[in-house]
Amino acid sequence: MLNMANFKNYLSKNWIEDPKSNILSGIVVAFAMIPEAIAFSGIAGVDPKVGLYGAFCLSITIAIVGGRRGMITSATGSTALLMTGLVAYGESKGPGLGLSYLIAAGLLTGIFQIIWGYLKLAYQMRFVPSGVLSGFVNALALLIFQAQLPQLGIGIKEASSQGIESISKYPINEQIPIVWILVILGLIIIYGVPKFTKVIPSQLIAIIAITIISSILKLDIPSVSDLGTLPDGFPSLSIPFGDFQNGKIPFDLNTFGIILPTSLAISLVGLMETFLTQDILDDSTDSSSNKNKEARGQGLANIVASLFGGMAGCALVGQSVMNTENGGKTRLSTLSSGLSLLLMILLFKSWIGSIPMAALVAVMITISISTADLNGLKNIRKIPRSDSAVMITTFAVTMLTKPHNLALGVIAGVALAAILFSRKVAKVITVKRFQNNNKITYKVEGQLFFVSKMYFLQGFDVYEHPDEIIIDMNSAHIWDQSGVVALDQIIRKFKNGGSKVEIIGLNKESLNLFERLGGLETNH
Repeated sequence: MLNMANFKNYLSKNWIEDPKSNILSGIVVAFAMIPEAIAFSGIAGVDPKVGLYGAFCLSITIAIVGGRRGMITSATGSTALLMTGLVAYGESKGPGLGLSYLIAAGLLTGIFQIIWGYLKLAYQMRFVPSGVLSGFVNALALLIFQAQLPQLGIGIKEASSQGIESISKYPINEQIPIVWILVILGLIIIYGVPKFTKVIPSQLIAIIAITIISSILKLDIPSVSDLGTLPDGFPSLSIPFGDFQNGKIPFDLNTFGIILPTSLAISLVGLMETFLTQDILDDSTDSSSNKNKEARGQGLANIVASLFGGMAGCALVGQSVMNTENGGKTRLSTLSSGLSLLLMILLFKSWIGSIPMAALVAVMITISISTADLNGLKNIRKIPRSDSAVMITTFAVTMLTKPHNLALGVIAGVALAAILFSRKVAKVITVKRFQNNNKITYKVEGQLFFVSKMYFLQGFDVYEHPDEIIIDMNSAHIWDQSGVVALDQIIRKFKNGGSKVEIIGLNKESLNLFERLGGLETNH
């Protein structure tokens, strides 16, 4: 039977506590989500409505099924960057196929994240060192910044998958100085306004101001409408599978193979950013949340967003912090942000289409700066070399892969961190030699496993053969087959030389492992 007291407590904490503050905070967050969703759509190479629909569906769904109340989920730069290669591949095969591949990848991403949630992937995140996280966010920050360069007139040809035909999306010739001026003005507003007031997000003020200036002066510069079609109604169910002739992709193993790398990368990168956001909110609000439930919720939200023609996403650090600072601490604030976003894009479609891209570039530059781990970069000479190496490796692998693969960068960083840690642990093992007449005792201290095996073997003089040799393992532990093989090897060499060998002090776990793997008969 449902406990009414617990149900009322759930409603209070999650939905009806301070409704005014939560609704207003959601509205403010919705304003801040609009430019980012549009900008991230541009990064992925799809129409603005894809990012906006995704943001709406993600917010509504995660408000209900998420593991962390008050957290904002939407289209993000990290996930958008991972989609660019897949979208470009699809468009090279035919018009509209890029979006179909993106939606299919979003569905598979959601399935992966639900699986990760049930497999309790969040518990494994504790093995991701800070150096990896620092390299990850710095690579993400640089990639977001790089994605803005075409709008500044830099690398336009490289940014276009269709060459000169899509040049209208980017400034050319006399437009470029005007765009630069507006971008600088936007940055001044974004960083200057908070010194006087924080009632309205400075990013929103910058967008409004630059849009008004562009309208009054009738500036001929790229705007949001140049990116593609804006929403003209509620999102409708969208199934990506069908015939190529209809802009759809087949539901087969070949399609699965194409979308698998992107989906896997998005699922892992998205959850990493989501868990990081959770940690920030848990710390700032002195509360706790369920990461594995959040993983399952993110998966379901990405499936819903994809089914309604939106792009996959994850938690947003900036908007989530903004939400809690404005009083949005319940699920109602997240629900309010999603509903407000949809109403805004439907009621103010023409105004959104007139927003100069220069305004969004200014917003994205500030996001890239706030995303970067500047403290980590400042202290790179002070932190241990191993941590610096992990951070640089994560960053370098991400930036050097084509397309830029944040997931591969994280994997490389974690792998290097594991290797360096193993080397540190390996050196902890020691072997001390004590001689009494024709009896030698070797006292082993530390952890014996595949990495420390070499240092263990080096501690014995297998060329001396006294009458009796004692190997004292009271302060040691054998972890794997390599450790068993190493100890067995030492025993065999001493016995072959005519020495009587006695092993003492093997703990229960080490002894069981040694006997199970076929070690030589020993005395204990």
